[in-house]
Amino acid sequence: MNLLYSNDRRAEYPASWYAATANATERYPALTEDVTADVCIVGGGYTGLSAALHLAEAGFDVVLLEAHRVGFGASGRNGGQLGSAQRMDQEDLERLVGGDDAAKLWDLAEDAKDLVKLLIAKHQIDCDLKPGVAVLGLSTGDQRDLHDHAAHLSTRYGYDQIELLDESAAHGLCPSPTYRGGYLDMGAAHLHPLNFALGLAQAAAKAGVRIYESTEVTGVQETDPAIVATPQGKVTANHVVLACNGYLGDLNGKVASRVMPINNFIAATEPLGTDAARVLTRDVAVADTKFVVNYFRLSADNRLLFGGGESYGYRFPADIATTVRKPMAEIFPHLQDVKIDYAWGGTLAITMRRMPYLARVAPNILSASGYSGHGVGTATHAGQLMALAIQGQAEGFDTMARVPALPFPGGPALRSPLLVLAMTWFALRDRLGF
Repeated sequence: MNLLYSNDRRAEYPASWYAATANATERYPALTEDVTADVCIVGGGYTGLSAALHLAEAGFDVVLLEAHRVGFGASGRNGGQLGSAQRMDQEDLERLVGGDDAAKLWDLAEDAKDLVKLLIAKHQIDCDLKPGVAVLGLSTGDQRDLHDHAAHLSTRYGYDQIELLDESAAHGLCPSPTYRGGYLDMGAAHLHPLNFALGLAQAAAKAGVRIYESTEVTGVQETDPAIVATPQGKVTANHVVLACNGYLGDLNGKVASRVMPINNFIAATEPLGTDAARVLTRDVAVADTKFVVNYFRLSADNRLLFGGGESYGYRFPADIATTVRKPMAEIFPHLQDVKIDYAWGGTLAITMRRMPYLARVAPNILSASGYSGHGVGTATHAGQLMALAIQGQAEGFDTMARVPALPFPGGPALRSPLLVLAMTWFALRDRLGF
């Protein structure tokens, strides 16, 4: 079963609040002939669009192939949080890769946030960018750990954008009975993810990128030049960028063994009106410390956009709204019966260590994926890093690629059953509080 077509209509965005409020955009044609290019990019999400834009601005002839629509996958469906740091905590990275590379990874993460903000300003992308992401804990131990983490970022990296929240302050920000404190990171931000992707696509097309939608890649021949096959044409290119994330399929076995697709779900309530203040008192986003993270924020029209719940097979649940309502009601009991106007799923990709997997899978083929729920900044930045590597400036790409990447036990065939067992354990741990 192909994840590209398991849960969605061909070349149509899901019925999400994001799609309902998307900026007007053109539909790009399908590839129907053989073409040549300096670079062929497979995938029209943040990674591919960023790589295409940066390469075109550097003078490269670029073709981008997208099986559905630009921003169709996780890039157009996610929680819209532009978080700080890498997905793995800095303390863990210091132990894994050493202080020098950990410091480089911190700087790269800061570059990722800055890049998103710069692209939005430079290309005048209308995507409701707002500052502030709070991280809230479910126990006093979580609060202590989060405060210790914030102190480490301040002391070691000079990061001064964090406001510590005790239990009272956390409830003042988010009036949920569940949380016990945490911090508010005003250097982080949140945005309308689909409109950001659409803006990147428009900027790339304006820079000269040839974008083809409704064009599934069926194979990549690792030759020089490489040949990228599609049902109605092929692209011959000096370089190839694989930017498929959870939709890679069997295009590359090395990547597939280390990057696993999973599904996550979001619901948008009816507009809450004055009751929005019982969810958040400031226009910031929230993520919590559960292993399967709950994340939420208010939309521009005062809906609660709440993400929660995961699945590890090919199919989304039949009733996504019910799937999301359960964790939402745990955080906000007063919304147990609120009307849900939109509910949608998306396929993202994770790695064993939750760090993105960047690799040279052949001398002229680069890949970046596995953002593990931290992709708004990281994926956009990975596209830029691959563009720079193709130009011979590979320091940033190589730093990311040096992070040790473990294959999933059993390879692609057994990774899903084993992950289900692991996730069941962590869900039980969260519920029992140990």
